[in-house]
Amino acid sequence: MILDIIKYPASLLREKCAPVQVTDTSIKKLVSDMADTMYAAPGVGLAAPQVGILKRVVIIDTARDPDQRNLRVFINPHILWAEGQMVGEEGCLSLPEVYGEVKRSEVVRVSYLDLAGKEHEITGEDLLARAIQHEVDHLNGILFIDHLSAIRRELIKTKLRKKAKLTARG
Repeated sequence: MILDIIKYPASLLREKCAPVQVTDTSIKKLVSDMADTMYAAPGVGLAAPQVGILKRVVIIDTARDPDQRNLRVFINPHILWAEGQMVGEEGCLSLPEVYGEVKRSEVVRVSYLDLAGKEHEITGEDLLARAIQHEVDHLNGILFIDHLSAIRRELIKTKLRKKAKLTARG
């Protein structure tokens, strides 16, 4: 089922998410619905607060080809270490049509639970590293625009607030 994506400036996007205690059928359903939503958008990643659920659940698929999908599910992800630096363009499904050059770590090591509740660790590089950092930020109420210069961030916020007002007026 495709869910509604929460858009900036919704205050829910600034909330810190609670850890998942048990990976039960409700979490599995959430992940399935998030995947439907992310692929339909389309996007590379999606965090639960972006669909209105304040749980530490993230999905990522960096495959460029729909025939090569590789959905990764991260429950309670925690970045253990990060190294290197890269700068690249980011966007976000919660901030449509907004992009910015963001500095991130080039390599990250993350621990997480899978849908069966089993613990894992992986090392992500390049786009996967960027996506992990971007989505984990969402779980902590941080948006990619928070990593931009103050001037760039304020220009984007003003533009998005105006767009939200125009949309609300219908």
